[in-house]
Amino acid sequence: MKPFSKIACIGEVMIEIVSQQSGDAALNVAGDSYNTAVYLAQLARGSDCTVSYVTALGQDTFSQRAVQDMQRFDIGTSHIERRCDRNIGLYAIDTDEAGERSFTYWRSESAARTLFSAPCTVGLDVLAQFDLVYLSGITLAILPAPVREALIAALAAYRRKGGLVAYDSNHRPRLWEDAQTAIDVNNAMWAVTDIAIPSVDDEMAIHGDASEADVLARMDAAGVTDGALKRGPSGPFDLTRSTSGITFAPATKVVDTTAAGDSFNAGYLFERARGADQAAALLAGHDLASRVIGHKGAIIEI
Repeated sequence: MKPFSKIACIGEVMIEIVSQQSGDAALNVAGDSYNTAVYLAQLARGSDCTVSYVTALGQDTFSQRAVQDMQRFDIGTSHIERRCDRNIGLYAIDTDEAGERSFTYWRSESAARTLFSAPCTVGLDVLAQFDLVYLSGITLAILPAPVREALIAALAAYRRKGGLVAYDSNHRPRLWEDAQTAIDVNNAMWAVTDIAIPSVDDEMAIHGDASEADVLARMDAAGVTDGALKRGPSGPFDLTRSTSGITFAPATKVVDTTAAGDSFNAGYLFERARGADQAAALLAGHDLASRVIGHKGAIIEI
């Protein structure tokens, strides 16, 4: 696969409320595909790789804060729909002593749910401006079914013209209409994906697979043969089967597992963007995720 330099991440950025031990809370800007964009942009500094974020926001103060956050990280903001009748989504996060997280969301009427919906200034033709497009299961789950179908069809056409698609099935059951829709949409996405970067637990949850071996067998049957299957502290499995004997060092400290998968995706995709081999990409993703989970919140400076 050829190197790529113009990357678009598509999805929802939100305001994140993080509980502090003092009882206070910190406000941050985050969201799964947005976290990946932030880490990609940080890694890309000084290179010829550019990162843009494609979403819909409101005209509210917190939406503007999100735009300013993107600009601080040198993320392109030219492809953001701005809605006068919607606001940015919101979520709160709590972590237990083991660093595992739980979420409370206020996003049912967020502007991001109107992305690519008419009337719009940011249409599906925006895909043609990029070498690689990255999105997640959350991106698809928040969109109305007709828009979701149109996006998948547009991604198929984009690939036929030489574009690359990277996809993480990042699963939030409550965002989907029902379990079967999640299965059907994910199956449709794997058919238009070049680089797959899902987590084994998400794949098992979506499809009811009993084991990692079942996940791999199903993905092989679907023709998913490039990318990485994330397995937490065990390290990623190479979906290309082109590497062997790689040792993935465990994280030395786990404070908050938020954005572990998102940061892995960034480290992995950036190495692929530079033309690095699969081993280097797998290690880069794992090492970045190990650093991120040693800190509170989704975003750290790297």
